[in-house]
Amino acid sequence: MATPDNIRRNVQNYRTRLREKGLRPRTVWVPDTRSPEFAERVRRDSLAVSHNPSELDALEWIEGAMDEGDDA
Repeated sequence: MATPDNIRRNVQNYRTRLREKGLRPRTVWVPDTRSPEFAERVRRDSLAVSHNPSELDALEWIEGAMDEGDDA
């Protein structure tokens, strides 16, 4: 059975191997895409951008890029 000391040692060994490969640990926090608040924020932001004339070029470019992916 794995003991806390064994687990700690295994994790440390893993991190040491990664560091030897030139990597370093980083913590990245990202939005929780499952939350209702996230969905509401995306909806609000999308509506705001879709009605902003200065964003029209970017939206057209995105739509064109999406269409190009259909052929692949």
